[in-house]
Amino acid sequence: MRKFLFLQGPHGPFFWDLSRKLREVGFQTMRIGFNGGDALFWHDKTSFIPYLGKLEDWRDWLGQYLADTDVTDVVIYGDTRAIHTIAREEAMLRGITLHFFEEGYLRPYWVTYERGGVNGHSRLMQMSVAQMQAARDQTSAEPMESPAEWGALWRHTVLGGLYHAAVMLGARRYRGYVPHRSISVGREWLLNLRRLLVMPVDGLQRRLATLTLQRSGAPYHLVLLQLAHDASFREHSDFERQSDFIDLCCAEFAKGAAAHHHLVFKTHPLEDGRENVTTMIRRSIIAHNLKGRVHVIRGGKLGPLMDRARSVVTVNSTAGQQALWRGLPLKIFGRAVYAKPEFVSSQPLAAFFAQPSAPDASAYRDYREFLLETSQITGGFYTRAGRAQILRRITDVLLADLDPYERHYRERVANAPALRIVRAHTD
Repeated sequence: MRKFLFLQGPHGPFFWDLSRKLREVGFQTMRIGFNGGDALFWHDKTSFIPYLGKLEDWRDWLGQYLADTDVTDVVIYGDTRAIHTIAREEAMLRGITLHFFEEGYLRPYWVTYERGGVNGHSRLMQMSVAQMQAARDQTSAEPMESPAEWGALWRHTVLGGLYHAAVMLGARRYRGYVPHRSISVGREWLLNLRRLLVMPVDGLQRRLATLTLQRSGAPYHLVLLQLAHDASFREHSDFERQSDFIDLCCAEFAKGAAAHHHLVFKTHPLEDGRENVTTMIRRSIIAHNLKGRVHVIRGGKLGPLMDRARSVVTVNSTAGQQALWRGLPLKIFGRAVYAKPEFVSSQPLAAFFAQPSAPDASAYRDYREFLLETSQITGGFYTRAGRAQILRRITDVLLADLDPYERHYRERVANAPALRIVRAHTD
């Protein structure tokens, strides 16, 4: 009988809901929790195993647990937290199947499911567009357009607040727990609370800033900022600080862009103020003599901003795919699953701002449809309706012998051997 071990998941009850589905099929599920927040959303205490040790003891403890329990599958959200990196290594040594969930590469309407790793560790990193085109289902219907909204932001914030409150309440029991963020759990909880309280104020500021941009009538280039503590920014780019990326954009814009063009920085919807992004931008404006040509839009809908932009720049945000879907020139500075030469510009940034090169729209459509046919699952982690959408499909995907890419490739390409790529998670 297959035994599924769950580690840390997205905030909320998704992992518990998924475990119930697996139990209905007849499989055993259990969860290792590292804090009170993990315990809060797992409702069967008999299958919840609290890890009360320190990080340096986690590898030995987990290895023994895997040996004693004959775990066949490990389910994880993200793959860069220290506890998850160790779990991946230990599972791979034992031939245990690794199931990874992540926010959708084509978010907001999808979530990602892969085996072995996600983002910079995804198999997509080593797959060519030609391989994806060969495996495309050419009979599929017209592609679905991504909605303009990020998703249920306030529900995400509420679940995050509940999680961090439970972490604080259980701190005495889980003394060895070290958060994967650089700030304390208490600070994280306060930032979640603050973000909820200031949403109306942020909304007013956003409308005013957007109105100012529209009234300027200027052509503009859009910079998509990410959370500096996000795994994609930290682990899959060469930037150590958000301010370095901001300053690079301003400096190269001043060198290359036409004098009547403007630069728009859009902050991440979950930006919570732990970094004063606005101050960073103001300093860079002064340093590069860009007064009156730079705008800051805090959160909000991305679609309307993109619809009027000349180009898009980001480190490696998944929102870059919305630019590609619109046929907009895209420049990135990190490792991303969509970092294919057919899509992203290889120009120096100043030259990109001067005359950005456009992506191959046809190739991107094939790439996007390949993802929708494989690793992108309709739904969302943070609402009941979104979780129900995921659960309608995910059990069959989890139980399949092959990962979504390999299975799809073999089904579509006659007499196809295994995909001949370097598996990113064995690097």
